Amino acid sequence: MKIIFAQGNPGIQYAHTRHNVGFLFLDSFAANHGVSFIKKTKFHADIAEFSAEGEKILLVKPDTFYNETGMAARTLCDFYKVHPAKDFLVIHDDLALPFGTIRTRASGSDAGNNGIKSLNAHLGNDYHRIRIGIYNPGRDRIDDVDFVIGVFSGEEKKALPTIFQQVKQFTDEFIQDNLTLTKVAVTIHPTE
Repeated sequence: MKIIFAQGNPGIQYAHTRHNVGFLFLDSFAANHGVSFIKKTKFHADIAEFSAEGEKILLVKPDTFYNETGMAARTLCDFYKVHPAKDFLVIHDDLALPFGTIRTRASGSDAGNNGIKSLNAHLGNDYHRIRIGIYNPGRDRIDDVDFVIGVFSGEEKKALPTIFQQVKQFTDEFIQDNLTLTKVAVTIHPTE
């Protein structure tokens, strides 16, 4: 079994914000596989599932807020006996990477990301990550919180499907156990 876990905030007011780019990707990925999310209260998450490469794949959108996602991750890993270093992938936004840049990692620190800090506290630092850059020059004029819970610009929204194609490729590689780590892909750099 593999768990593909997106970082984001629950609630319609956050649905199209930069912090929810992981949720937006997972919605697209689930639709491509013809599956829908179902609320699973005991896991503190909305979960969709399908089979690939002979094993069950869980797509997870935690219903805790972004900064507290570690609890849902730990509950799932314990229940399904999933080893985070091998079979757990997190997809999240990264304020330090320019919009359109995607980076894969096998482990690491939280780098100031409170959602990753929560995951590290509950799982340790060793689990796969796909980081999606959200930085644009407009970020320099507002604080971090307002920027990450702000919505994507029109140009950024148009670019998301192209970015998601690359994220899908990396996610498929993870499912097939051959994700290239510390890989960087620059798909597009729209203006603010």
